[in-house]
Amino acid sequence: MAAEAKFLAFDLGAESGRGVVGGFDGERLRLEDVHRFPNGPIRLLDTLYWDALRLFSEMKRALGMAVSTHGKDLAAIGVDTWGVDFGLLGHGDVLLGNPRHYRDPGNEGMMEAAFRTVPRDRLFDVTGIQFLQFNTLFQLLALKERRSPLLERAETLLMMPDLFTFWFTGQKATEFSIATTTQCYDPRQRAWATDLLRQLDLPTHIFTDIVPTATPIGTLRPDIAEEAGCGPIPVVAPAEHDTGSAVVAVPASTPDYAYISSGTWSLMGIESPEPQIDARTRSANFTNEGGACGTIRLLKNIMGLWLVQECRRAWARQGNDYSYADLTERAAQAPPFAALIEPDDPAFLLPADMPAEIRRFCARTRQPEPDGVGGTVRCCLESLTLKYRWVLERLEEIRGKRIETIHIVGGGTQNHLLCQLTADATGRAVVAGPVEATAIGNVLMQAMGRGHIGSLEQAREIVRASFDLVSYTPSPDRAAWDAAYDHYLRIRTQIGLND
Repeated sequence: MAAEAKFLAFDLGAESGRGVVGGFDGERLRLEDVHRFPNGPIRLLDTLYWDALRLFSEMKRALGMAVSTHGKDLAAIGVDTWGVDFGLLGHGDVLLGNPRHYRDPGNEGMMEAAFRTVPRDRLFDVTGIQFLQFNTLFQLLALKERRSPLLERAETLLMMPDLFTFWFTGQKATEFSIATTTQCYDPRQRAWATDLLRQLDLPTHIFTDIVPTATPIGTLRPDIAEEAGCGPIPVVAPAEHDTGSAVVAVPASTPDYAYISSGTWSLMGIESPEPQIDARTRSANFTNEGGACGTIRLLKNIMGLWLVQECRRAWARQGNDYSYADLTERAAQAPPFAALIEPDDPAFLLPADMPAEIRRFCARTRQPEPDGVGGTVRCCLESLTLKYRWVLERLEEIRGKRIETIHIVGGGTQNHLLCQLTADATGRAVVAGPVEATAIGNVLMQAMGRGHIGSLEQAREIVRASFDLVSYTPSPDRAAWDAAYDHYLRIRTQIGLND
């Protein structure tokens, strides 16, 4: 057996970040957390920000802890984060203000502003990206509309993982998967959509070169290495978009599957060798994002467990600090199909009180309010899984054949009720795991960049050999779920949802 190579993955999500060491012996991978730290928006006046400097400080701390525990000979370091958000650098590579959070209300109205210059259909035809008000393109348009001095003085735009990688190495580049989240990228041309940006009067000179997933970017800056007590460790760009890394870890052995990367967001889709940009994907408001080894992730962004997370926060503010296990148990005991919501209704994007917002949604769609804590959580989970069924049907239409298996990866795999309800709602076999998919995919792409792995197929063989998976079989009672799905479709019609 080969000596174990050790890789440090920085995996930053909307709620938390962590440094994870992955040990790879040539056949199997094992993970060990070295440091976890909180993340979340900082509200200042009317704007939501990320605390980028604190996050980088936590990452440096994790690096020092990894070196202290695992030695100075780490094989590589890689960073993944959520998509769409960015930092602007000015003269001398000075960070121009804290990066804005994608839920910042300043993005409201920017899609409509863009459509006044570039028709919606044209914008989708160029970029192939799902329309969400927080896409990078609309964030930049918001800065322009406000005549922000930050945009005027910006010399470089770096997506969040690229910003951290730059601070580690001093090298500027944009990795493929994170570039494709911006709606500033043309997936057919595999290049920045410069004509589109000029049409919207947005600067093009601030964008850096795009590099493939698994590209070595540089080595640690001497001051960073000295602070951590190590040498010039290589820094490799994994699939820097966290969903891109998570999909690397989908343990599929055949192509007849869909995946759900389940966490704060649910990202549901399939892999494709080429972008799928046509009337069907535009109508369904699907997105074509980059994946490992040049693949395209054709997927739908769905609100996800944010619904439950925000309910839990609201109840905690009232003095009821429920654990997720407690909430799931209460949901399991609640009556099924008492009320349903559309998870992607705009009211749920940044609510002051999620349970109250769910009650208001039920009132305006002429449904009874969910009954208490358990009923509310069950409403969230059943509604999510019915949305999965809707997305699955669209994916099968686009693909032209039935999808037999749904692979769920990420933190949502720990919610066994959600996984079983997904099987029940869709009528498909569900395979859940691994939980730590994003960190696993990050490590595996670092290993590819360093020559330890030769293909995406080999990476997935390693996942199957290294981590436990759980299978769920759909309930034979299709009639109740079909009736619930018909109800869900009527709700979509009631609220005028076109995607």
